[in-house]
Amino acid sequence: MTLYLDTADRALWADLMPTGLFRGITTNPLLAARAGLDYPRIDWSEIAAQAADLGAVEFHAQVFGPPESYVDWAGDLYAAGRAAGIETIVKIPLVEAAIRATPAIKALGGRILMTACYDAKQMFVAKALGADFIAPYFGRMAEAGMDAISHLATMARMNEGQGKPCTVLVASLRSAEQMVALADVGHDCFTISPDVARALLDCPQSIAAFESFEATIKAR
Repeated sequence: MTLYLDTADRALWADLMPTGLFRGITTNPLLAARAGLDYPRIDWSEIAAQAADLGAVEFHAQVFGPPESYVDWAGDLYAAGRAAGIETIVKIPLVEAAIRATPAIKALGGRILMTACYDAKQMFVAKALGADFIAPYFGRMAEAGMDAISHLATMARMNEGQGKPCTVLVASLRSAEQMVALADVGHDCFTISPDVARALLDCPQSIAAFESFEATIKAR
């Protein structure tokens, strides 16, 4: 099971990364805005170093702006990761203009993730491009009335057999229960919000059992 923390809020990184649950951190312009960050002005060297200091092995960030700027931006992100001692992975939206820029980004030698996936058919695009990851937006798919579980089950099967797999990193999750349902159809790689992370850590029955154990010891 591989988990990533999906937020640009560095206070939440500092709170949750020490749990040891997360291989890395994922972010994008929307998450940065929610954290009060101006995405074009982010110092990626600084932010990658902070992620590394907190134990992240990977840091995923998304291209932005004119597609003709993507390759230079990706090169800067990869360089920031090397300087910080962390692997930086470039997230590329599954839209035509960004898809056309992907081979040049891939040629830089770093790993890539195709993001904003809403349909199992987009797995063909990601695999044909040699993408290392694809991020389907499970919660948004379900909220749009799509059969999200069916699409994700198909994507899991598309990685079976010969050929290099494209890791399905499921995003846009609304609950721990959704993660359980997805694990049941073969998924084991998720990026989750701090709220969902908290839900994984919190089980009232486990807390009650722990308190009972402690009370027994103190009573002796």
